[in-house]
Amino acid sequence: MAEPIDFYFDFSSPYAYFASTGIEALAAESGRELRWRPILLGPMFKATGSAPLTEVPLKGSYARHDFERTARLFDIPYRQPDPFPIGTVSAARSVLFLQKQGSDKVAPWARRLFSAYFAEQRNISDTNVVLALAGEMGLDSAAMAAGIARDDIKALLKTEVEGALARGVFGTPFIFVDGEPFWGFDRFDHIRKWLAMA
Repeated sequence: MAEPIDFYFDFSSPYAYFASTGIEALAAESGRELRWRPILLGPMFKATGSAPLTEVPLKGSYARHDFERTARLFDIPYRQPDPFPIGTVSAARSVLFLQKQGSDKVAPWARRLFSAYFAEQRNISDTNVVLALAGEMGLDSAAMAAGIARDDIKALLKTEVEGALARGVFGTPFIFVDGEPFWGFDRFDHIRKWLAMA
């Protein structure tokens, strides 16, 4: 049985958002399962001595232009969020909570959070916004509120971040196919070719 595809992402990454709109189709093409793996970019930036693209001289203005252009090229709804970037701890924990519950709503929930932030100007760094979105989607927001605050979920996110660093993850989207690492939304064609060779 083929290994699942691991999709590491931070909800504050525009390129991870773009990837989230097509990663399931990419996995389905090869009959692979997809594992949604929320992480936080802060520790990666510390490990690499880097910073969010928009805060890097010269790269910042290009990145903002490229976010808009990529959205147009791939027909993905996009409005540059403000504030940007944001902390995504509650959003990441909410995904891990649903996974721990064995919910079949993990993928639609992750996509909903991405869309809310990058297409609707809803600040998902605010736990109350995350819970409101959960209620709108028909999820149990009270249970999610409790889940986000659970010690085991907090520890799980820390473990996911540490595990990602140990695998060499330094940005998002970061995708593993049978242990082969691919960084970036612009690597989808590479992944397809790699899967065809598997």
